Parts: sequence; structure tokens; C-alpha cells
Amino acid sequence: MQVVDGDALVVAGERLRLNGIDAPELGQTCHDGSGRKVKCGHRAKAHLERLIAAGSLTCSGDTMDAYDRRIATCFVNGQDINARMVQDGQALAFRKYSNRYVREETAARQTGAGLWNGAFDPPWDYRAARWRIAQADQAAPNGCPIKGNISSNGRIYHPPWSTSYARTRIDPSRGERWFCSEAEALAAGWRPPHGS
Repeated sequence: MQVVDGDALVVAGERLRLNGIDAPELGQTCHDGSGRKVKCGHRAKAHLERLIAAGSLTCSGDTMDAYDRRIATCFVNGQDINARMVQDGQALAFRKYSNRYVREETAARQTGAGLWNGAFDPPWDYRAARWRIAQADQAAPNGCPIKGNISSNGRIYHPPWSTSYARTRIDPSRGERWFCSEAEALAAGWRPPHGS
């Protein structure tokens, strides 16, 4: 079992996306209650790792998302960890897809838990902003900013919010390329980076 980030896991080789929540991206920073910049994406991942380490993990759900991940609600010792991530202020209710965890988000906001103790951009706004910046980059051809590179780890695509995006260079002579969407990269046989 591997925790990819604050809302994604790999269990027995299967990629899972936690249902109804959206956690900060690994490359995302936020501000804590003292105004200090913190790596909130890494904090969310570490929090999910601690929740999972507390016992036996079970996940249910049979819907697949556009990135070939199973949408799942996961439990540790009978406790809904999707709910816990939101309740502890390490993820937000992903209202675009579900209102299931709105009550937990309201409680986290009221108590100043996790992200709510400082200032942050919702993960969907962070991704949208990174996408716009990358599309405006002169190096990204035709507004297709996803970098597909080839390494000893295989064919990996890097969306603009990936922690490796800035240092990834594309060399078309080696078969590396640009993609316009993650779905396009997946369809071409490339995979997302671990911990993106």
C-alpha cells in the first residue's frame, strides 16, 4: 500500500482516489496561523499515512474516474478516513462531485483545524492557476503544458502542479513529448509521477 498524496492511494497495485474530498497538491504551499509558509500538500499526505497506519484498511466503490482510478471510500478500523481527512482540516469537501463531507468541512472551519488555521487556495483553484501559468509558458506548444518525459522509471507525465514539473525538461529527440490533458497522456500509455 502506498499513499500518493492526501487523496490518493495505491492498494495492491490498484490506484484509488478518495471519494468526495480534495487535498492540497504535493507541490502546494499554504500559510499557517502565524503566517509562515508550510508545505500543506506534504502535510496532508503525512496525515493520511498516519490515519492508515492506525489499523486495517478497507475500501469500497466501483466507479472509475477519467484517470483510471477507482473512486473509493476507505475505512480504517471502521472509521471513514475520507471524512477524517476533511474533519481534521487536511482536505476539503469536493463539492463539484459530492456534498458528502460538507458537514465535516464546516466543523473543521469552525474549529480552525488544519488548513483552516491559516490561509490557503482550494486545491482546485491551485491546479487551475498552475494550468493557466503553464499554458502561457512559451515552451508549451499549442497550450499543451503537460510534460511527458522518459526516465529509468518509464514514461511519466508531469502536470503543472507536479513537484517535478519545473525541473523536468522535454527532449523530443528521445521520444519525449507534450500533452494537452492527463487523459491524453494516460491514453498514450504514460503514467503520472509517484507522489505528484
